[in-house]
Amino acid sequence: MRVRNSGAAFIAAGAVVMLLGVFGASAAEKPIELSYSSFFPASYGMGQAATAWAKEVENRSKGRVKITLHHSGTLTDAAACYEGAVTGISDICQSVLAYTRGRFPLMEVLDLPGYSLNALVTTRVAEDFYRKFQPKELADTHVLYMHAHIPGTITTVQKPVRVLEDMKGLKIRATGLATKIVDALGATPVAMPIGEQYDSMRKGVVDGTVGAPNMLLGWKLAEVSKYSTLLNDVGYVSAMFVTMNPGKWNSLPADVQKVFTDVSREWVEYSGKEWNRIEIEGFQFGKKAGHTFINLPEQEQAKWRKAVQPLQDAYVKAMAAKGLPGKEALEYRQQLIQKYSKMYPKLKYE
Repeated sequence: MRVRNSGAAFIAAGAVVMLLGVFGASAAEKPIELSYSSFFPASYGMGQAATAWAKEVENRSKGRVKITLHHSGTLTDAAACYEGAVTGISDICQSVLAYTRGRFPLMEVLDLPGYSLNALVTTRVAEDFYRKFQPKELADTHVLYMHAHIPGTITTVQKPVRVLEDMKGLKIRATGLATKIVDALGATPVAMPIGEQYDSMRKGVVDGTVGAPNMLLGWKLAEVSKYSTLLNDVGYVSAMFVTMNPGKWNSLPADVQKVFTDVSREWVEYSGKEWNRIEIEGFQFGKKAGHTFINLPEQEQAKWRKAVQPLQDAYVKAMAAKGLPGKEALEYRQQLIQKYSKMYPKLKYE
């Protein structure tokens, strides 16, 4: 009897072990599910880059990570994106530093004019600058990588801008430091997220926008504008971030963290190349659509450079008032621009 009972007990115990094994395996195999908020539309080049990044993380983690993207600001809009990652509304987010004005003072140096015409330059500078300074203003999230587009344009609905004086009286959509650039150039800046520019230009709320050739296709601006003045080294730049909720980051296993770090490091160059690709694509699309591109002669460009030069001095003074190393930041950015401008030639649209 005891033997029979022992056998039954053994069988029962074995069944329990098997069940635990089954359920334990299921629990172990359940992927880490993460949400990703981005203001870019899914079809836009950088929206596609975000999707490709997420897929690469999933693949290299061998399915242990599952990332759900929320494009076009459907989870948190562009201005609320960063705080959404801080508070955990999203696990990962992508947006523009300048969309939360005043939140990232030291990082504003990245948006000052003075770059060469290549997104690999702007992107490398943004990433390297962050890694060196790692300012406290971004310390409440885990930054994955930075990127930035080429120096932008003034894109107008009806009036061509061929000389600096043509800017007077124009209302130009801008955000962050770009509003100061627009003001320095003599126009009236209108603070507005990028997603509102199309309707505002169509309805005559603004006369134009700070933009870049990619917007003619990616944001459909060729439908509501006739001219783009190519500003090159005085054009605005908006540095962007991809970052993660710190609690979520700390909860990841070390090997999964390494996957995120490795893929993000690669996506710095990937993003710069993608920006360049969509700029060329947008330029070519605009030309076919009858959009006019205006190149400023060197003598005219010198007037524009002189107009925006005071912004650099103002940045250093503003940072000093906050106890931040503005002078060091500006000097280091310039060193990076010189370094990467030698590595990456100016973009050729045609």
